Amino acid sequence: MKITETFLQGVMVVEPTVFGDHRGWFTETYSTAKFKEHGIELDFVQDNQSYSATKGTLRGLHYQLHPKAQTKLVRCTRGVIFDVVVDIRKGSPTYSKWFGIELSAENKKQLLIPKGFAHGFMTLTEDVEVQYKCDELYAPECDGGILWNDPAIGIEWPIEVTPVLSAKDEKAPLLKDANLNFTYEL
Repeated sequence: MKITETFLQGVMVVEPTVFGDHRGWFTETYSTAKFKEHGIELDFVQDNQSYSATKGTLRGLHYQLHPKAQTKLVRCTRGVIFDVVVDIRKGSPTYSKWFGIELSAENKKQLLIPKGFAHGFMTLTEDVEVQYKCDELYAPECDGGILWNDPAIGIEWPIEVTPVLSAKDEKAPLLKDANLNFTYEL
């Protein structure tokens, strides 16, 4: 398992080792021991899965506020997505900066997203399934979001389509108006 940190502190790309033969393949998608070797100690308490039928479906940008903030380990198990994280920690040198990566059933890459980051993804194919682990249970009273196309963030989504959005995501506030309680810590 290869774990690589991005330019956003704590955001990491996880690349599982894949073993294949004439029968197919096997991979270990998560290992407490291997994560600890990289200084990552998490206690995942909830697994989530989403299905998106249409190419161009956009989910996000979402986060949960403290005290129910979540670290997520995201992977795409069917189809292809462009996965995005945005630093929303006040005082961070990378505040409002974003990182994006293609996750797919084929490349088996995963993205580790710590607390203090908004998360979203756009489907690049039809029939997409995304699965992610969380280290905190979902708490609707702590739910937050930021508008997917906030010009202050400037995410470069890879396909130019009018995205398929939920009513909640259509009405999400700009970053400058969002309810945030994350503070950057060294």
